[in-house]
Amino acid sequence: MLIATDPSTGQVVREVRAATPGEVDAALAAAEAARAAWRDRGLEGRAEVLHAVAADLRARADELAPLMTQEMGKPVTEALGEVEKAAWCAEHYAEHAAAYLATEEIASDATRSYVQHLPLGTVLGILPWNAPFWLALRFAAPALMAGNTGVLKHDPHVPGCAEAIGEVFARALSASGAPAGVFRNLPLETTDVAAVIRDRRVQAVSFTGSARGGAAVASVAAAEIKPAVLELGGSDPCVVLADADLDAAADTIALSRIINAGQSCIAAKRIIVEAPVHDALVARLRERLAALKVGDPRDPATQVGPIARADLRENLHRQVTETVGAGARLLLGGELPDGPGWFYPPTLLADVTADMTAACEETFGPVMAVMRAEDADQALATANGTEYGLAASVWTTPERGEAMAREIVAGQVSVNGIVKTDPRLPSGGVRRSGYGRELGPHGIREFVNVQQVWVGPRRA
Repeated sequence: MLIATDPSTGQVVREVRAATPGEVDAALAAAEAARAAWRDRGLEGRAEVLHAVAADLRARADELAPLMTQEMGKPVTEALGEVEKAAWCAEHYAEHAAAYLATEEIASDATRSYVQHLPLGTVLGILPWNAPFWLALRFAAPALMAGNTGVLKHDPHVPGCAEAIGEVFARALSASGAPAGVFRNLPLETTDVAAVIRDRRVQAVSFTGSARGGAAVASVAAAEIKPAVLELGGSDPCVVLADADLDAAADTIALSRIINAGQSCIAAKRIIVEAPVHDALVARLRERLAALKVGDPRDPATQVGPIARADLRENLHRQVTETVGAGARLLLGGELPDGPGWFYPPTLLADVTADMTAACEETFGPVMAVMRAEDADQALATANGTEYGLAASVWTTPERGEAMAREIVAGQVSVNGIVKTDPRLPSGGVRRSGYGRELGPHGIREFVNVQQVWVGPRRA
């Protein structure tokens, strides 16, 4: 049984029966049967469906967004924004897939030689709860536009969101006369996922989640010699140098840390500040975090909603408690509030060092850990002093920021701006943050057969 619990009240709001073995087989058989027709539909025909998906998402935003608020606590204003971003992703690939997948002519001894990008088959998407609609479209839009069919295994804590996503695609496919098996929501227990990865009808896997979960998925996929893209966790550094615009930096860092109650892989987590401006920035961050409204995620005025699950809040509080116990200063928050739900206050930790829990582990919540660096070199070394490598940001002059970006071990770096995902730009990590890329032209090419074609006769 897949169970959704409202994190603002702790009450169960939805129970969905997991798919039976027969239903799993039927979904994979339908995806396999739809492959040829979907491929032969061509880019224009597939774009028609993706445009219909985008239109449906926008038309139903007022009923889709509250599902996120109910099942994982996303503030309603953020949830509405997520539905819009998901629609944008569908539109982007509908409009740009042809250019991204264009045939590449490469001169050789052939009369003509080129590379073309052909679909692999059925791609399994295994997704987490923290951005249910965005992550689903980030997986589905490029995979489907490349000519693959897709099967969605969403997080068991957001079954209502997963069902709604499946229905959006079902309506778009039906209206366009495309096979229903092109994209299916498959409600699975986590223990049943490995067997689906191994199934011969699945050709590739896209996984977003923890490093531990990614390692498990990667091992099964590798054993079956199937490609996988892994977008895993991060302990993302934000470096603030002495020549930064401190007000702009403080505004953006505070926003980055509290979006989705801080439950984001690419949020700024370790704030590494050069000594001359350390105290001034800490004061600004404290002021901004203290002004945030924590409360009912259904209230449009709420800026910070609850943590998605009780166990996640317990782990977050453990990280804060251990960090303070090791000598960090608790400047704000850090107390478990009374009352129903799994809320956690915006929390500011200062004097955090590299050996403390908040610096060593990924903190998934509105907890900001500030670290002091004597100079830019030490700031860079601290930024890279992690097993992760997902995203980073730098606040300094544009020239210094671009130079430092080359030295930071991360899949994406923002200079004087917020780290975000964008359908136009590739996103992904290195080290224990995963491999492969999503989004942009690089993302759609992850799940294609890059086929070389040599046409004779051979030229002298």
